[in-house]
Amino acid sequence: MFGNRRKPGVTDTLVGAGTVFNGLMKSEADVRIEGDYHGDIESKGSIVIGESGVAKSNITARDVTIAGTVYGDVHTFGKLVITATGQLHGNAQSAILFVQEGGVLNGGSRMDGGDKKSAGSEIGAPPVGSGAPGAPAGVGLTEKKAKQAG
Repeated sequence: MFGNRRKPGVTDTLVGAGTVFNGLMKSEADVRIEGDYHGDIESKGSIVIGESGVAKSNITARDVTIAGTVYGDVHTFGKLVITATGQLHGNAQSAILFVQEGGVLNGGSRMDGGDKKSAGSEIGAPPVGSGAPGAPAGVGLTEKKAKQAG
């Protein structure tokens, strides 16, 4: 992050420690959160939630590294790293998932090879067979329980 591979005219974004930010963030570049961020984040670059960072967000990006705390779902087209100090309280969808010893993942995970068009790949989409609204018909939990009981 903040390296020399940036596109001309694209600036990296930093939400510094002691800063509270609310809203939707869409970025072409890399993003680093060291403060408190409330709202969804979409980036074509990488996102880093630093050790002092707290994000109450659904995050979509190329790569995500969590060293702080995220409350929400994370969807990467590349790699998701949860460091030893990182916590993700939500679902993870990525091509590569790496949780270091001490890192926390409280939620589901899905490995999909980074395919943007895979079934249910949208953030917030219910897992297949969850019985949640929008799940494929006939494979909900109620149907499964009825088959097991009868």
